[in-house]
Amino acid sequence: MLKKIEAIIREDKLNDVKDALNAIGIRGMNVFEIRGQGRQGGITLAGRSGTYQVDMLPKMQMNIILSEDNVDETIETILAAGRTGAAGDGLIFVYPVDEVVRIRTGERGHEAVMYPGDIDEKKGRGKAKVS
Repeated sequence: MLKKIEAIIREDKLNDVKDALNAIGIRGMNVFEIRGQGRQGGITLAGRSGTYQVDMLPKMQMNIILSEDNVDETIETILAAGRTGAAGDGLIFVYPVDEVVRIRTGERGHEAVMYPGDIDEKKGRGKAKVS
């Protein structure tokens, strides 16, 4: 079965997380610039005219579709690379994925999300086709 990991992380941790994921063989991902607030409710900034509250903070959202066998390792990698220990480090959500279809080739399921040199190929769980 395939899973979707949606990770909300700090902007300044994007390259660290992306590089760590690449190191374990996660090749395909989408990244979005987003704004949001969590438990901390925002931050207070001081400027020339006084202090003001910023409640919608910039974050990055990463979406990754992968084999369920790789979910735990991927989560641990995101945690290790994305954690600062301060409020606002983010959240990780995991969802089931019913179907994936690669538009170019019509491949479905696991074959549609495999890439040459990806985590599954590194672990001997399949070979990605290059076409």
